Parts: sequence; structure tokens; C-alpha cells
Amino acid sequence: MKHLTLSDRIRIETMLEEGKSFSQIAKELNKYPTTISREVRNHRSVVFHYSNEMTRKRSECEHLGTCTLKSLCGNPRCDSLCSKCRSKRCTLYCKDFSPKVCELLKKPPYVCNKCPKLRSCSHDFFFYRAKYADDAYHEVKSSSRSGINQSPESLEQLDKLISPLLKQGQPLSHIYLSHAAEIGCSQRTLYNYIDQKLFTAINLDLPRKVRYKPRHKHHKEAEIPGYRENRTYADFESYMAQHPDTPVVEMDVVERSGGKNENVFLTLLFRSCLLMLVFLLPADRREYVREVFDFLYDNLGPETYARLFPLILTDNGSSFKDPQVFERETGDGGHTRVYFCDPMASWQKGRLEKNHEFIRYILPKGRTFSPLTQEDATQIANHINSTARASLNGHTPFELAQLLLGRKLMELCHLVSIPADQVVLKPSLIK
Repeated sequence: MKHLTLSDRIRIETMLEEGKSFSQIAKELNKYPTTISREVRNHRSVVFHYSNEMTRKRSECEHLGTCTLKSLCGNPRCDSLCSKCRSKRCTLYCKDFSPKVCELLKKPPYVCNKCPKLRSCSHDFFFYRAKYADDAYHEVKSSSRSGINQSPESLEQLDKLISPLLKQGQPLSHIYLSHAAEIGCSQRTLYNYIDQKLFTAINLDLPRKVRYKPRHKHHKEAEIPGYRENRTYADFESYMAQHPDTPVVEMDVVERSGGKNENVFLTLLFRSCLLMLVFLLPADRREYVREVFDFLYDNLGPETYARLFPLILTDNGSSFKDPQVFERETGDGGHTRVYFCDPMASWQKGRLEKNHEFIRYILPKGRTFSPLTQEDATQIANHINSTARASLNGHTPFELAQLLLGRKLMELCHLVSIPADQVVLKPSLIK
């Protein structure tokens, strides 16, 4: 164990009483002699020569040999030096009194535990007491971990940087990754500062402090028999084991909780860069999903479509149960593939489910999608895709998508980058 324990300190006190040297004590405790020396010097306690200060001897003052003060007692007729006075003790009156330190205390063992002159000494005593030393150690250990490691000025600067961005709805991870050089502490520390109410922003300004109930779907379309044949999640895992470098696109629908026959979002997430496309549909129906993929296929062309959407992973929503909507011809005789997660296993496309949290920051459950337009959906996608992610090494999905996916898709879907400090992930984004 690195630190000394109370039992170690009791042994140190006992061996000091026996007159053992620091080297002997260190060998007994399996420590370095400097460790024992530092422990004794840092944790020794002072005991005044007498408990009653009125009986202090004049020899205790370190200025005794050079003192020239007179009449400290208030007697103007006394002409002798106060240090020579036999009837009065100058130490009782002198403001410059300073106790003289014993010369033996300036060298090991630095304490009076085994001093042979203890009974005749007129100086203040210094002892090493195990209980006192242990209490002093724990007090220092506790106090060193209390409070915050920031000056009032630096804390104010942090508040001015962090709070306005939090109130715009930006996740703390995005703020931290965008301003890491200016912040100077860990992301976990920022959470602690907010929790301790040291910032203007409070916990309610942190999106992840809010939790929502599970989503419930209310309508079903006619199921296409055999749509899952050779397209199960087990088939997906088998295919990925043979083709590990195949890009995967996760797909789902986001809707208002309890909203029937109302606008919904069709979301597509590229696993390679976490870029998310958001399309507004009049309802969660198969024909509207088909229109989106017709739009992508016709405008991107077979080759680009096949490169961007070689494999789609989705759930068993009724609007996704027609594989022909997604499995388009690639121009070389092949086609894209679609696979379906197991029932009640949304975690199998967890990246997209996690990304939906950003949408819920802007459109909390219960808020209607009816007045929204595709321009609103694109604006939401732009702000989400401009949010820096720790999993992307501090980059935004938009930055990586430009390298991995190309500009054609960006221009087709009107995706643009939002400056870091202008990212808003609050309901105020959609007015």
C-alpha cells in the first residue's frame, strides 16, 4: 500500500519512543527513510512548555541575547533591560516575543519523543503522535478533493461559453468537441459544474436529462408474404461476415406519439459517417416510402445509388415490407439488398435509434408534425449533421460524409454545414 495507515503511524510513534532511527523504522515498515522523515516533519504537533503562558521562562525568546527593550511593564522609573528583570518576565509583555527553537529539533528525528533533556528543557516541545498525524493526513486528503479547480474568473469565462450554447439546444458533447482547446477540463467535469449549479445553464438545459416513453404504432398495412425470406437479421450477419466492408444504411420512421394519418419522418443513417437524411412523408405508408426511393434512384442514377445504398437494414414496419421498393437494379446485373431486424429488437439498428434523440430535442413527443415542410426536415437534418461526435473523433457527420459519400447526395438533399456555435437543437429551431 502506498500511503501510511494508522497502524503504520502507531508503529512509527512506538519506535520513535524507543529511539530508533528513520532508517530502522523504514526497514521495519518496508518504506523509504525519506517517507518516514517527511511523515514525522509534516505531522508533528507542538506542545508549549507550560500550559499556563504566565509561567513562560525568559530563555524561551530567541531575541534574549540581543534585546534592548526597557519599561515593558509600564514602570517609567525602571532603567534596567527587561530581559534582565528578575521580578517581571518580559515574555508576558513583549509583542516581539518569539519562542526559541531547540537546536536538536533541526536534525533527525525532529521531535522530542526520546529526547534525554525533555525534563529540563525550557523550549516548546514537538511530539509525533500517531492519532494526531492520522487525523491531519485525512483532513488534508479530504480538503484537497473539495471545491472546484477553477478560479472565479475562469469559471465565469466557462459559463459565458457553455451556457448560451446549451440554451440553443446543443449537446454538451458537441460543445466540448468544438471548444476543447478553450475549455481546459473534461466533459465529465462540465456535467458536474452544471449539476452543482455553477453555470447559468441548469440540468433542464441538458437534452439527455429528459426521457420519453416508448413509441407505439397504430396502423398496419397488408403484409407481403415471404418478405423476410433470406432477409432476416441472421442473414444480414452472415452476409456481413463474408463482405465486412459493405456500407450499411439504417432506416426507420419517426412519428408523433399517438399521431395517426399525420406527417412522419423517414430517416436514413449511413453507418460509416453517421450522416442522417430526413424526408417528410404525409403518412407512414408504403407508397410514400416508394416515392422517396424513386426520387433517390432517378436522380442519383443506378451506379451512385448502388454505391450509396448497397445494403439497407430496417425494422418490420408495415411501410417497409415490400423489398422491391429498395432492391433496385445496379446496372451490372446486381441489385441492392435489404434486411430486416428481428421483431422487438430495435437495438439491432442502434445507431439510428440513438440519432433519433436529436430529433426529439427539436420535436419532443406529442408535438404535431402537421405544419412541418420538407424545408423544416432538411433544416433539422443540417443541424443534427453539423453536431460534432466523440465517436467520430470530434468531427461532424457532414465533414466525413463529404469524404465518404460525395457531394452529389449532399446537393440533391440540400445538405449544408452549420457553424459549430450556430447549431440549435431546441424546439426554437422550428418556428
